[in-house]
Amino acid sequence: MVKRIINHKAKTIFSAAFILGAAALASRILGLVRDRLLAGRFGAGDELDIYFAAFRLPDLIYAILIMGAISSAFIPVFARYFKEKREDAWRLVDSLFNLAFIVLSGLIVLFIFLAPLLVSIIAPGFSGEKKEMTILLTRIMFLSPLLLGLSGIFGGVLQYFHRFFIHSLAPIMYNLGIIVGILFFVPAVGLIGLAWGVVLGSGLHLLIQLPGVICSGFSFKKRFSIWHKGIKRIIKLMIPRTVGLAGFQINFLVITAIASTLAAGSIAVFNLSYSLQYVPIGVIGISFATAAFPRLASSFANKDRKNFSLSFTSAFNQIIYLIIPLSVAFFFLRAQIVRIILGTGEFGWTDTRLTAAALGIFSFGVFAHGLVPLFSRAFYSAHNTKTPVFISLWSMLVNILGSLGFVWLLKNSSSFSSFVSDVLKLEGVNNFAVLGLPLAFVFGGIFNLIFIIYSFRRKIGLWDFERIRDMIFKVLACSGFMGFSIFVLLRLGDLFINTHVFWGILLQSVMAGVGGVLVYLFFSLIFKVPELRILMNKVFKKRINEKN
Repeated sequence: MVKRIINHKAKTIFSAAFILGAAALASRILGLVRDRLLAGRFGAGDELDIYFAAFRLPDLIYAILIMGAISSAFIPVFARYFKEKREDAWRLVDSLFNLAFIVLSGLIVLFIFLAPLLVSIIAPGFSGEKKEMTILLTRIMFLSPLLLGLSGIFGGVLQYFHRFFIHSLAPIMYNLGIIVGILFFVPAVGLIGLAWGVVLGSGLHLLIQLPGVICSGFSFKKRFSIWHKGIKRIIKLMIPRTVGLAGFQINFLVITAIASTLAAGSIAVFNLSYSLQYVPIGVIGISFATAAFPRLASSFANKDRKNFSLSFTSAFNQIIYLIIPLSVAFFFLRAQIVRIILGTGEFGWTDTRLTAAALGIFSFGVFAHGLVPLFSRAFYSAHNTKTPVFISLWSMLVNILGSLGFVWLLKNSSSFSSFVSDVLKLEGVNNFAVLGLPLAFVFGGIFNLIFIIYSFRRKIGLWDFERIRDMIFKVLACSGFMGFSIFVLLRLGDLFINTHVFWGILLQSVMAGVGGVLVYLFFSLIFKVPELRILMNKVFKKRINEKN
């Protein structure tokens, strides 16, 4: 049984996306449990500001040095070597593993010494004990990029062999480690326990993937090498992607720096609402893009234009069919979502209203951030990492300038702040300048999507535009009916359900959410949306095969 799980391979993009999406959903649910525990124990205050600020630098190292190589460079290069000579491909893995260990270890030691200076840059609004605790947590969490970096290489190997199931368990283990830190480490050693929980989760992220990599053919040889001719190719391909990821992470550093100068809890409000809105992006957008990537790369390498277009168009339509209605649902159910998931313990009413408002703003950009990964991987498949990176950097600039501009407007323009307050129902909340950050994030994401679509049409153009256009119109129409039905059902729920208690809010949310989904499916049938039939056929076919 264990061997079957480890060796399980996805045969189609949908099956791979289904596995990744299901695991991502499980991981996101654990992430929401994690956030609920954090919110209930600490509230949106100084403690969570410290935790999220300390998280930024270790995350920066991991994203720039490892994710850039795995997502854009390692898989295509490994695929080429594995096709020609398998032993050479495994030497490439050895070399990359050893090189990553040396580079990451050196950087971690350096950044541990530089932590006081770095914290002063990313959180200029922190001082005294708050700053000192951020420095300590940052130093501990610097261990996580080393473990996640090595795990990322294993993840690339598993993706190449379509072993998506075992690979998809890694984020689940990561969140479990953090939850253990909240439940057991924090009561024992205080806030420092959060940092050790992150380290534990990183270690579990690595260990869960190791059996699958070994079953794929990897073995730890006695030889020690840090160079392989394929490394040069990986570095060449990853440099543009690394620059783009650096821009993305710098954007988050700027957001953290701005939030640190606002009211206490602003960093927590942004990060908690960001985690909530990232659920459909991670479960749907990232899953389908990750599942499609190996097939897009293979089709491009084999000069199979028809299969490339078919794979891309199918993934695109399936993403928008699922992610646009979820965006609409998130907007109308924003208050209920925050109250159910985060509304406990020290997480007060003002915290809830601000986080719900931020989630409502984020929901307008979910579709853009959910589609960009697919376009990026289409470019990576064509060995073009420069174009999406160039566009990403411009979108990050839009985001940073927008953050500064919107925060300034919310602080200084009574007409603009009154408009935002009226739309998001923030009467009585005095300081909500933090909402300028998600506003800018949405504008940056939409800017990114518009220009990456334009570049894709010019440079690659392998998609069925007619089919995609028709799909977008149908999904928008169905989502509009769904949004109206959710709004009506919420109003009806207010009349008959006690929404001042947890179970009342849950019942109201389930009633409105289920009703909205049924309306969406009904109009999908009316408008003859092909993706509904495709998804239903895949799901029911899978169940029939399991029974047989």
